[in-house]
Amino acid sequence: MAIRSSVNILVLNPGSSTLKFAVYRGDVRLADGTIEHVSSDATAEAIRKADGASIEAVGIRVVHGGSKLVKPARVDGAVFEEIRRLAEIAPLHNPIAVQVIEDVRRLLGDVPIVAVFDTAFHQTLPAVASTYAVPADLGVRRYGFHGVSYSYVSKRLHDLGAGSRLIICHLGNGASVCAVHDGISVDTSMGLTPMEGLVMGTRAGDLDPGVILYLLRGGRTEEQLDELLNRRSGLLGVSGRSGDVRELEKAVREGDPRAELALEIFAYRAAKYIGAYAAVLGGVDAICFTAGIGEHSAPMRRRICERLGFLGVEIDEALNDAAPKDERRISSGPTAVWVVPTNEELEIARLTRNELAR
Repeated sequence: MAIRSSVNILVLNPGSSTLKFAVYRGDVRLADGTIEHVSSDATAEAIRKADGASIEAVGIRVVHGGSKLVKPARVDGAVFEEIRRLAEIAPLHNPIAVQVIEDVRRLLGDVPIVAVFDTAFHQTLPAVASTYAVPADLGVRRYGFHGVSYSYVSKRLHDLGAGSRLIICHLGNGASVCAVHDGISVDTSMGLTPMEGLVMGTRAGDLDPGVILYLLRGGRTEEQLDELLNRRSGLLGVSGRSGDVRELEKAVREGDPRAELALEIFAYRAAKYIGAYAAVLGGVDAICFTAGIGEHSAPMRRRICERLGFLGVEIDEALNDAAPKDERRISSGPTAVWVVPTNEELEIARLTRNELAR
């Protein structure tokens, strides 16, 4: 199927608890919205609000593409079954994508569907970054996630002349850091699953595997560990009250020491990865913050950047504290610090259009 640039593409971006949608004709957004649950009803509501009769193609974000689905792909039987199979290592995300694909097929018939994979951007990781130090026959490796966001933001930073050695921090309820050299991902903090790396809203991030063995020997089941490490850890686990940075910042102002510790651990881990990736890149030209926390929390950006003076980072307090707006530089030192709002839906629309035109 050859597809013209003016085709109406419905983008569906399912998360663990929300379904974002948008309609694009070229790069023009015609409609958008967020539905605060993910279900067949949510897919139907998104299609209705997007004027389903005008939809000529659908692009769907899928978190895990594994080793076979390494670029955007038209969803046929084989692609669909591979997405379903990968639910074993992405249990919070791929089953939702399977459901959304099934809903679209049922509601829109033969409209072409393209799956856009978060893991695809990181297929460029060198072996030294993607390989775990375990026997090869285990069949596990590091994949990385948030790739759609990194793809968009790295292109914007290129357009802004930010340099070739970039460290991008996608900080939201799920959080990761990526080292990008000349537009190519060379390392990232998430691994086989989205659990590795930074402290997140409810995920533990980096954890001694011995902790899991200790808990298993203490009688915890696989299901209990899944619940503990994915939904009860991270900022929520440390603070004991919330995984939301906004709520924790309010609690800090009210004198809550556990909230302060949670935010400090979050900032410490992020700064630690930035320092490591400066070594990976042989220096850094620009650091960028994106996603919900990265774009909107000036206090968290400050907490992270105050640890990075050795890299030439000097935050301009007025620029950092200014009301959120479009992409902007917030530093005065030799190493640029940027805030670039991500636009996953636009990137999915572009990748979908390119795949259908291919």
